[in-house]
Amino acid sequence: MQKMQFVDPLVTPFGGYGVQTFQPGDFEAERHYYPRVLNASIHPLVRYFLSLSNERIIARYCHLHPEVNPLAVTHLLNTVPRHFRWGGTDLFQVETDAGTRRTVVIETNSSPSGQKSMPLYHEAEEFGGFGRLIMRTFLPSLRRHSLPPGGLAVLYDKNYMEASGYAAVMAELTGEPVHLVPFFEGDTNLCVGFTGDGVLQIRKQDAWLPIRAALRYVTQKPWTRIPPVTRTLMLNPVLVCLAGGRNKMLAAKAYELFNREHRNSGLQLHTPDTISDLSKEDVPMWVERLGGFGVVKVPYANAGQGVYTITSSTELKEFMTLDFPYDRFIVQSLIGNSNWSSHGDFERLFHLGTIPDKHGHIYVADLRFMVGVSPEGFYPLAIYARRARSPLVGELDPAMSSWDILGTNLSIRNEHQGWISQSERLMLMDNRDFNRLGVALDDLIEAYIQSVMAITAIDTMADSLLTQRGKFRRSFFGIVNSDTALNAELR
Repeated sequence: MQKMQFVDPLVTPFGGYGVQTFQPGDFEAERHYYPRVLNASIHPLVRYFLSLSNERIIARYCHLHPEVNPLAVTHLLNTVPRHFRWGGTDLFQVETDAGTRRTVVIETNSSPSGQKSMPLYHEAEEFGGFGRLIMRTFLPSLRRHSLPPGGLAVLYDKNYMEASGYAAVMAELTGEPVHLVPFFEGDTNLCVGFTGDGVLQIRKQDAWLPIRAALRYVTQKPWTRIPPVTRTLMLNPVLVCLAGGRNKMLAAKAYELFNREHRNSGLQLHTPDTISDLSKEDVPMWVERLGGFGVVKVPYANAGQGVYTITSSTELKEFMTLDFPYDRFIVQSLIGNSNWSSHGDFERLFHLGTIPDKHGHIYVADLRFMVGVSPEGFYPLAIYARRARSPLVGELDPAMSSWDILGTNLSIRNEHQGWISQSERLMLMDNRDFNRLGVALDDLIEAYIQSVMAITAIDTMADSLLTQRGKFRRSFFGIVNSDTALNAELR
């Protein structure tokens, strides 16, 4: 079989790449993993965690949390969400003033990265997490009788390395061609369209091809070009993005509703204190009520964009001078050093950070935890960590950007408005990096349960946005997410 010609990852968003078609046998590991990952050995503790069954994880979690009803945890992990089948959470390891260690969900991602950063569970298993997601989540979904006739595809607007990995593995495991399709926001030469009844079509060599199922790695305002609900199977549907997977406004409401619903079971989703549905003019008042420290977020941005850490009047003034396309914002309590964090009518949290390096520096680090859903329920899929650019300090320097101390996201825009990744701050689950995180087995179990709760909460919110016949409730969405600019963007 002739190998296909690979191209390098995109540098600009409209780099001219059309639809590529992957055939069985086209997967080449070096194209879809960071070089560091190919040469890394997974840490024994992480390998052990991934080997644990949900039953053993439930037993340990309930032992650590005697206040939790074991039946509630079992139901949580064994329930198959209707819409949200693949997701990743960004988590912080924190401590309270009372000395309680806690795992906090910062946000949930409905097109998560992680496979290219995850060392292989078995060295001979070259597909890694790519293969587990396709085998355990995507392939069972193809058995639905309601799918339209057509081929298979992966849609993407960033992270070519990972998106092409999914396409290559999907071709290998299905035994049929898989189309890798660029779908950028603002591109006028699109090779993607939808029929009136919601069937995805792709254009290749001036012919439109129907698609019965697709993995969607479209991250930038996907609701502007993909309907919330489609006949073509989408992993995940854009409905999930609107319900919280890329909408921090509704995510905050989904988390709150989850905690209310499960308060008698002992399950609790931990998040920073969040104030939603704010106008820009409301922001200074709420930052002041949090003690002058806060995090302001544009609810519909991602990849570290639209997030502003406020630790001084200067940073607040700088935020207030900016123009935004949206009307509504959220403010969250800021998690900083034990000497400076938000405070109010809630527990004050501060970062545990990394193990001190040889210079004695501790860095803020998050944990990205990716999970999938099989017909039997949830399973862990991939884990990695990211550290901030600058060390966590005891006293803030007014001349220094607090984002450099607190921001962990690796994706940044380049001068061409494409995406590059500062992978030097990536921390792998390998023998070298994992020990620097100061994370134990029980922390991984806690991270897994928190991630499952977050995804379950958003799936429940997504369900509420549909009619009994499965149609998107556009008017209702406009009520629960009353941002005029966002609602005008919906396809």
